[in-house]
Amino acid sequence: MMKKPILKWELFGIVFVFLLGALLHFVFEWSGESRIAGLIASVNESVWEHLKLTYWPALLYAALEYRRVRNLSDNFIIAKTASIYVMPAAIIALFYAYTTITGSDNLIADITIFVVAVALGQLTSYRILILPHLSRRRYISAIIGLVALGVVFALFTFYPPRFPIFRDPVSGAYGIP
Repeated sequence: MMKKPILKWELFGIVFVFLLGALLHFVFEWSGESRIAGLIASVNESVWEHLKLTYWPALLYAALEYRRVRNLSDNFIIAKTASIYVMPAAIIALFYAYTTITGSDNLIADITIFVVAVALGQLTSYRILILPHLSRRRYISAIIGLVALGVVFALFTFYPPRFPIFRDPVSGAYGIP
């Protein structure tokens, strides 16, 4: 197992996902509120919409990384799926923990949480990439999970449930305007 090259790719992924995610925060507005852009970019300031800022950049990075890392590990798809699930889970947990404690949100804390979540996701990916071969059943479950999450992000952009995680704290709206 070639751990060092894998670790380098995963660490670079932190920077890639963070920068592309930060850029995607503004793409919907820059596009003139294009519904197509809304599929991948945040359409409002809800917590839910900010989760897409990890999913799509991490998925793109995984596609770019695949050619370089696939021969170094048998667990690529499983590792990337786990990573892509860890990032939004960490954002949700950390955001609601600190806002519950402090009673408000803070831009610096929010950005820090985004970086921490991306790092946790990429390091989760690394830990799974260096494991011995995992079962084919896990591989198939990972593909289904990865696709399902993308479908849910797209669906809830246009048809969000009326729960606080989907509510834009600025406008009070849900989903795409």
